[in-house]
Amino acid sequence: MACGQKYVSFLKTPGAPVIHRAATKSGSAPSGPAPGEQFRLGLGFLLDGIARCLAGQKPRPVRTQWGAWITEKFGEWTDNGLPDEAVDRDQLLTNVTLYWLTGTAGSSARLYYETARARAWNPTARSTVPTGVAVFPREIVPPIRRFAEQSDTIVHWTEFGRGGHFAAMEVPDLLVGDVREFFRPLRRV
Repeated sequence: MACGQKYVSFLKTPGAPVIHRAATKSGSAPSGPAPGEQFRLGLGFLLDGIARCLAGQKPRPVRTQWGAWITEKFGEWTDNGLPDEAVDRDQLLTNVTLYWLTGTAGSSARLYYETARARAWNPTARSTVPTGVAVFPREIVPPIRRFAEQSDTIVHWTEFGRGGHFAAMEVPDLLVGDVREFFRPLRRV
């Protein structure tokens, strides 16, 4: 059996309305921009840097700017609100340090830049590839199944009670378990 399936934990659903989260942990109404707007604003710093790199200017963000930016994203795009509560502090610092030392902050976000530039967030043709989706409540732009089904062939959909954009670091046990469940039928017995 050929492996013609895909599993994603970030799926921008075309046509989906941008919605505010229902409430904060304290139960109060959410404040600030909606998740889609947070995504656009949150990547602005990085996308601007990528655009300048592609134009041949090749600037590297000041190390402290990059460190502050990604740490802020770990706070905004994870469950706990404080970066070192969602992910172990050493793991967070290792992540930031790897981007610093290798100079790969821009290339890591190039996918977002190229996709936005090509206006490919909303594909024109429906994908027939069987797709598994993990939905985490603190994802930047949580997917909505009825919209996802308009662009993808959804065969597996799991909604989790915790986790966010950095689920692989934040709740690896949940993500790995779901990936295994999705691909289990492909295993040879």
